[in-house]
Amino acid sequence: MRDITGCVAMVSGANRGIGEAIAAALHADGWALSLGARDLASLEASAARYRTDVASGGDLGVGGGPAVTLHRYDATDGGAAERWTSETIAAHGRIDCLVNNAGVAYPDDFEELTEDMLDEMWEVNAKGPFRMLRATLDHLRRSGEGRIVNVISMSGKRVRGTFAPGYAMSKHAAMALHHSVRHLTFGDGIRCTAVCPGYVQTDMTSGFGVDSSIMIQADDLAQALATILRLPNTASVAELLVTTEPETIA
Repeated sequence: MRDITGCVAMVSGANRGIGEAIAAALHADGWALSLGARDLASLEASAARYRTDVASGGDLGVGGGPAVTLHRYDATDGGAAERWTSETIAAHGRIDCLVNNAGVAYPDDFEELTEDMLDEMWEVNAKGPFRMLRATLDHLRRSGEGRIVNVISMSGKRVRGTFAPGYAMSKHAAMALHHSVRHLTFGDGIRCTAVCPGYVQTDMTSGFGVDSSIMIQADDLAQALATILRLPNTASVAELLVTTEPETIA
């Protein structure tokens, strides 16, 4: 397994749900963190649950453990990726891992789906990761063992009946982006993993009408990912599919 001491991971949407769980798991593993979210106050409260010496902006904070910095990141802002990347380099001096986790979901069926909903999901779920990858790619290449994680969804692998067609459209696009970048960067020592869970017990899924007792726990998903990120370059996991029930994946 890799020694990730001194390595820096950027995690978007780190203020709640899957992103919060990933940030906590990576911090426990020893990663220094640059965390991004649209709601900075929520991000500060989230990070305080596993780190008591967190500082905002470019201040690394004091105390034991790896450094953590907090940054405002809005995936709908075309310049946010470049700003956050620049702030991360200024604070940490390097980027070894990018976790594209920020996302938005409208579960409306086709006849109720609006163009405004579709535009927002396209902006956040597809263009957001695209911009972050463009902004960080050179830094990840310099790492020599860079890692890219795209938190997608089982909705990026299949369409579940009439459920959330717009969300599936945006996540299929994100999956195409993932594999394009995976092939592009393999020779640079970068390894890319698409995380595709079914229903995860988070705020996002609370209104989906699914029994929460069968849902994946965010902490379990994060632990699986933390293990993958410690694998050497000779053990690349292109996709991590985690489901709550049998799936038919075309």
